[in-house]
Amino acid sequence: MIEPDLPLLSVRNLKVHFPVRGSEGGVVKAVDDISFDIPSGRTVALVGESGCGKSTTAYAIIGLEPVSSGSIRFEGREIAHLDRQARRALATEIQIVFQDPSAALNPKMTIGDSIGEPLIIQGWRRDKRMQRVRELLDLVGLPAAYAERTPNALSGGQRQRVVIARALALSPKLLVLDEPVSALDVSIRSQILNLLMELQKELGLSYLFISHDLSVVRHLADDVIVMYLGTVVEEGGAEALFEAPRHPYTQALISAIPLPDPRTQRSRERIILKGDLPSPLNPPTGCPFVGRCPIRIEPCSSIRPSLQPVPSGTRAACLVRAPAPLAA
Repeated sequence: MIEPDLPLLSVRNLKVHFPVRGSEGGVVKAVDDISFDIPSGRTVALVGESGCGKSTTAYAIIGLEPVSSGSIRFEGREIAHLDRQARRALATEIQIVFQDPSAALNPKMTIGDSIGEPLIIQGWRRDKRMQRVRELLDLVGLPAAYAERTPNALSGGQRQRVVIARALALSPKLLVLDEPVSALDVSIRSQILNLLMELQKELGLSYLFISHDLSVVRHLADDVIVMYLGTVVEEGGAEALFEAPRHPYTQALISAIPLPDPRTQRSRERIILKGDLPSPLNPPTGCPFVGRCPIRIEPCSSIRPSLQPVPSGTRAACLVRAPAPLAA
């Protein structure tokens, strides 16, 4: 029996490290000791620049990347190291929507066959399968006749609706959304985001939303986790984080969000980060952000900050903005 207060997904001390081949060896710390929960019915967003570890985290959860250490629990069950049969059974509970719908769909298969593919794997009869395909097309706002078409006959937004329909085929509880609108035209993005919100409300879904676009995240997420170099630098409710970010990296990301008012946009102060994201093969000894931080102090080079609560309601890993309490 599932405990009522148990999060749908719980990640604890997750590490995904990749050994480097060659004479020098070493380890790439793609994800380095992160923890978070996804409560039932909520959207948790993982955000950050390319290479921060957000997609690797998502792939570790669904079994596409090996977990080096740590725990991933779904409804209290450990899923970090499942065999193929158990992973196949878990597909009825967790599904992923990838970034590029064109790459996610087989151009030689009809839309109906693509949506019905997960049902074939689970042993559904053809008549039940086709009935479910029609239901799913209606659910994502596409006519039933589209089942006979191929992907090249559809627009980018329609293809992404098909990918979402396929992900919903087995009635999962959690959808992992990996940059689901970044490959679409700007005019189509809001339609897909609205569809995702409608589906969440109707079906009671939980989302893990991966994105580098904070304007999209602000529109969709309940909670936000900001990643940098495989670590979490700030986390909290979306409203608190966007209104009063405390970590300098979060502040820089939010300052880059375009504002609808041109006059306000011109007058705002944009925080420009200098330098590039350090290599996860050789991360800084102390704070991972120390090399690009505009407010760093001497201890930042040697002390790795932990997440600490701040007055705005978020938790930030910053020795300056969120110092740890002194030991008694």
